[in-house]
Amino acid sequence: MGAAFVITLREAFEASLILGIVYAYLEKVGARDGFRFVTWGGTVGLLLSVAMGIAVTFLSGPLLDLGPDIITVVVIFAAVGLLTWHAWWMQQHARLMKGQVQHRIDEARASNRLWVVGLIAFTGVFREGAETVLFLWGIMAQAEGAAGWSSVIGGVAGVALAAAIGWAIFHGGRHISLSRFFTVTTAFIMLLAAGLFATGVGRLQGLGLLPLSEPVWNTSWLLSDKSVAGGFLSGLIGYRSQPTVPELCVYVGYILVMGIVLFGRRTPTGVPLPDPTQP
Repeated sequence: MGAAFVITLREAFEASLILGIVYAYLEKVGARDGFRFVTWGGTVGLLLSVAMGIAVTFLSGPLLDLGPDIITVVVIFAAVGLLTWHAWWMQQHARLMKGQVQHRIDEARASNRLWVVGLIAFTGVFREGAETVLFLWGIMAQAEGAAGWSSVIGGVAGVALAAAIGWAIFHGGRHISLSRFFTVTTAFIMLLAAGLFATGVGRLQGLGLLPLSEPVWNTSWLLSDKSVAGGFLSGLIGYRSQPTVPELCVYVGYILVMGIVLFGRRTPTGVPLPDPTQP
C-alpha cells in the first residue's frame, strides 16, 4: 500500500502540475480559447493510460504461463530500472519544466496552432500514467493476497492527494515548496527501488540462481512482513524481517550509490510556480 501511494502521488502530481502550468499560462496570456484543447488532451491521455493498464492486465496471464517466477523477477528488475531513471531525470530536469512548457505554448500561439497545447497536455498525462502502470505492475508482482488490494487502495489515495495538492498550489497555496516535495518523494522512490531490488535478489535465491544464505537477523517477533504495518513498510522502504546477506548487500549498496548520484551534488529542483496575476 505504501509503495503504491508514493508512486501514484508522485506521478499524478507531476501530471496535475503540467496541466496547471498550461492552464495558468494560457490564462495569463489571454488565450482561454486553448483551454478546450488542454482538457481534451489530458482526458485522452488519461483514458489511454487506463487502457494500457487493462491491456497489461490481460497480457500478464499469457506471460505468466511462460513461467510466473521468471516473469515476476523480470518485472521487478524492470521496475527498479524505471524508478531509478525516473528519479534521476526529475532531479536533473524538474526545475526546467515550467520554462519548457511555456516556450512550447508561445511557439504554438505564434504559429496559430494553439491545438498543440492539447498535445502538451496529452503527452504529460499519458507519460505519467504509463509510467504509473509499469511501476505498479512491478509492485503488484511482489504482492500477495490482500496486499494486492491494499496497493489499489494506496494508489487511489495517492491520486486523490496529488489532485488536492495540485489544486491548492494553483489556488493560493504558493507557500508549498515544490523543491522539498520532489526531494522527499525522490528519497522515498529511492528506498522503494532499493526494496524492489532486494526482493528481486530474494526471488533469484528462491529460484536457485543465487546461493541461499541464513537471515542476517529475524525481527518477525517485533514486526512481521505479513502484518499490516510490516507490509506497509515493506512496500514503502523495503523493510525485511529476515533479510539474507545478498538482499541486505544490494539494498544498502543501492541506497549508497543512488544517494550519491541523486543528492551528492545538490542542484535546485523546484519548479517555479506560474503567477497569472503578473503581466
